[in-house]
Amino acid sequence: MKIVMPSSTFKKILASLSFLFLLTLSLTAQQGDPANGKKLFNANCAACHKMDKKLIGPALGGVTERRTNEWLQAWIKDNNAFRATGDQDAIDIFNEYNGMPMTPYPQLSEQDINDILAYTDGEPEEAKTAVAATQEVDPKVATGKKLYQTNCASCHKLDKKLIGPALGGVADRRSMEWLKAWIKDNNALRASGDQDAIDIFNEYNGMPMTAFPQLSDEDIEAIIAYTTAGDVQQVAVATGEEVLATPKSSTAWMSYIVVLVLLGLIVWIFVASNNGFLKIAATIFVLILTGYILFDSLMDIGIDQDYQPIQPIAFSHKIHAGDNKVDCQYCHSSAKHSKMSGIPSVNVCMNCHKSISEYTGPTTSEKDKAFYDAEIQKIYDAIGWDPETLQYKENYEQKPIKWVRIHSLPDFAYFNHAQHVTAGGVACQKCHGPVEEMEEMYQFSPLTMGWCLDCHKQTAVDLKGNDYYAKIHEELADKYGVESVTIAQLGGKECGKCHY
Repeated sequence: MKIVMPSSTFKKILASLSFLFLLTLSLTAQQGDPANGKKLFNANCAACHKMDKKLIGPALGGVTERRTNEWLQAWIKDNNAFRATGDQDAIDIFNEYNGMPMTPYPQLSEQDINDILAYTDGEPEEAKTAVAATQEVDPKVATGKKLYQTNCASCHKLDKKLIGPALGGVADRRSMEWLKAWIKDNNALRASGDQDAIDIFNEYNGMPMTAFPQLSDEDIEAIIAYTTAGDVQQVAVATGEEVLATPKSSTAWMSYIVVLVLLGLIVWIFVASNNGFLKIAATIFVLILTGYILFDSLMDIGIDQDYQPIQPIAFSHKIHAGDNKVDCQYCHSSAKHSKMSGIPSVNVCMNCHKSISEYTGPTTSEKDKAFYDAEIQKIYDAIGWDPETLQYKENYEQKPIKWVRIHSLPDFAYFNHAQHVTAGGVACQKCHGPVEEMEEMYQFSPLTMGWCLDCHKQTAVDLKGNDYYAKIHEELADKYGVESVTIAQLGGKECGKCHY
């Protein structure tokens, strides 16, 4: 078979296409893809970093203005090795954060890191909003609200009876002197013969109010100031200027041109060319490309990162775990004792919501007070609670809340929450992301085997107060020639640990 070599014109076309393709790759690598960078940031960085303020580590917004790309590449891939080279900036950061090393990410390519850095340089995707109060709040009122919520809110509302009487405007009905005596020790005030104190005691069926001798006169004055002023509603309002995202210049169009030209070239080779060598090379190229695309598609099956189903109740982790600082394990109490973290029963919700029937926090145009109040009412409808009489309805047929599961591992993969939460001391955010910032919960991490193994390879064994691990750590450290043994070296890469 005679092989016809490409003509000089065709060689020039091939050379031009190669140059264009390499140029595209080079420009894309230098520029970085913010969209892919956001996914990588959420998967690898968001548990310890925010863009605008310190979290566990420093704020990363605009980090490329403070460090060179070369420095950041070295730091992210292996900050421990980088620090060992004597780099002063790396040593200073290590000391600033009390000798807590950052997790190294050798699995991230140079392009991955460029994408992450492009995301940290980007503008916000949406117009920024600021929460502004509708009126100025007296500092005494703000202090009084905190004291009220800590000491009074479980039995009192401002506008209607709860366990005790409504306290809104109580300063108009009682003198400050009387209120101080009543709050500090209502039993002693009643024993003194005060008729108002006796009447209140009788009105509420002889149920005495808890005494608060620990509250100072200033504390009580602050509480009364709050009951007089009431809640200042906060709404999300625009900052006054429309802040629009400024998209970074993209080189994606060049990639599309190269792909189209290559496709055209392949079609020409098969249709118009008589060059057998080119046809064989093109066939091999098409087969390899098809196999790669097919394999890549198959590897995405079952990966539900960013999955965010609609739930029967719009439960906000931001309000509960973020604004109100409710500990994750208060609701998911079985996480520290068993394999499953568990979904809290409605009874757990009612521990707080017996006394909280209305929402008083910040609102938006989409989610106003009426929206949140209606969601709380759904809890009452499920369990049969009457917020007016403060009692459970008799013979009520309770309706279970049908929560939609978000995180679900395959049946062949064994995962134990207690092993990680209690024995390993792993924070919930490590796997589930910044839950305290999520208005609606979604799957933050990919939950793939590779993702788990990467964590096992990077996480050192905690030896505090564990003689067994201390002994085995010493033997393994000597075996592997390292100072700190990782979970993987302790057996965290053995197939039988998760598949048996």
